[in-house]
Amino acid sequence: MRHKVAGRAFGRTANHRKALLRNLVISLFEHLKIETTVAKAKETKRMAERVITLGKKGDIHSRRLALSRIPNKHAVTKLFTEIAPKIERSSGYLRVLKTRFRAGDNSDMAILEFVDYDLLKEEPREEKKEEKKKGKSAAKETKAKETKAKERKKEKKAEKKETKKES
Repeated sequence: MRHKVAGRAFGRTANHRKALLRNLVISLFEHLKIETTVAKAKETKRMAERVITLGKKGDIHSRRLALSRIPNKHAVTKLFTEIAPKIERSSGYLRVLKTRFRAGDNSDMAILEFVDYDLLKEEPREEKKEEKKKGKSAAKETKAKETKAKERKKEKKAEKKETKKES
């Protein structure tokens, strides 16, 4: 009987399992969406939601606790500065979407993503649309900047050649 047995072992040692889940959480914070097996997604969801709750608190103690669970400064900084402030929910930040069966071993695959994925993802595409709307004038400006940069490089190379000839 499995009374009071929580979590999944994944057929790994405790340290290996801990490292696996940490790496999945770091990837989730970096990319905001990951694809993995259903079981790994569910365990990662448990761990990540607890850390996201720490991120929503935003104080120093919470940041240190988050760093103890996920020892990656870049991921924790992104969580506290970019992800957590945009989340308005009190819980249930992530969802597991079952997608397909993996070709190699037929295991259930799932996508683990933020429920507010559209709000969190970066929006550099809008800037590109604005450039397209401006039309030819924006394109001419960027080309002019590129040609100026190329000219500067040529001038620097010429100066270096002259200094070599002098010495």
